[in-house]
Amino acid sequence: MTGAGGAEQGVPPGEAAALSQEEAFARIRLLRSPNIGPITYRQLLGRFGEARAALGALPDLAGRAGRLYEAASEHRVQAEIAATRKAGARYLFHDSPDYPQLLAHSDGAPPILTYRGDLAVLGRPAVAIVGARNASAGAVRLARDFAHGLAEAGFTVVSGLARGIDGAAHAGALAGGSTIGVIASGIDIAYPPEHADLQARVASEGLLLAEQPPGTEPLARHFPTRNRIIAGLATGTLVVEAAPKSGSLITARLAGEMGREVMAVPGSPLDPRSHGCNQLIRDGAVLVQSVEDVIELLSGFDGIPGSRMSASLQEAQSQWQDEDRLLVAPREICVADLLTSAPVAVDELIRQSGAGAPSVQMALLELEIGGRLQRHAGGRVSLC
Repeated sequence: MTGAGGAEQGVPPGEAAALSQEEAFARIRLLRSPNIGPITYRQLLGRFGEARAALGALPDLAGRAGRLYEAASEHRVQAEIAATRKAGARYLFHDSPDYPQLLAHSDGAPPILTYRGDLAVLGRPAVAIVGARNASAGAVRLARDFAHGLAEAGFTVVSGLARGIDGAAHAGALAGGSTIGVIASGIDIAYPPEHADLQARVASEGLLLAEQPPGTEPLARHFPTRNRIIAGLATGTLVVEAAPKSGSLITARLAGEMGREVMAVPGSPLDPRSHGCNQLIRDGAVLVQSVEDVIELLSGFDGIPGSRMSASLQEAQSQWQDEDRLLVAPREICVADLLTSAPVAVDELIRQSGAGAPSVQMALLELEIGGRLQRHAGGRVSLC
């Protein structure tokens, strides 16, 4: 492929095939640029129609927020694409027909994933199984048995390839059918190291997904974002064993916020590793004790109604086109004056500013690209 400025390394073929090589390259470069997250990426594509035009507009947008801006270098993107190809992986873009529909409906769905394996498993109903890393022997066996039975029943089992419950879920699913592993590192990094063989099996017999670029080591901040993908892929999330305030409970909370089923296996109140599951049940999660319980609960779930992300981009683009671009600077000042370091809902900013939603979103976009805005869960924003 040849990108702007002479990029010569092509995007690995497959799900990028529907895009021109130049646009695919530009999309990767846009997402890897400073202060560009999934929401900002989506808004930029909606505003400018294509990544190449959005890249060209970034310096001006940041300048309106009083900052200089430099997008990710072409050399960096070329190196990433080469590493992706070397790992035997490919790119999956948000508007590909193979992009999982349930994930597309989740808040902040990743615009670009790298993958190894068979995308066909995305077409099957999925259930996430998560739990403690230091799980008890009984819980590990239970997770393996649940995963095996669900896989045999036609479900794809989704988990995070962590120690304990995650690893058991993948192993059980591989013995009975299909599984998806979502990792917090780059597609070429095996973590934990003792799961290198299991991760290779997931990639060869199921599907391995990563949001981070190749070569990225798993950092603490990557795991919550990994968890949102696990929850977003599945019709329901089953927690087998978890301590309070664990990552598994984050996954369960995210699943609940997405309108998915949350299930938990009860445990002894004498074991701290059961307290998280018991708490979930107390708070409204469905108590399950068998594979049949899960199948019965999820059998009627047909996904979330509504448009795909690509349709959302078209709607956003229409909104931007109706907006008077000459009024951007005054709006930015108005919206910035309403912001503090305390998170506030975007809807509240729209109400207090008296401006239209596109005006406020554009102002927030400029502030974020300029490094002055931070986005929080639940559609809230604050000044950095």
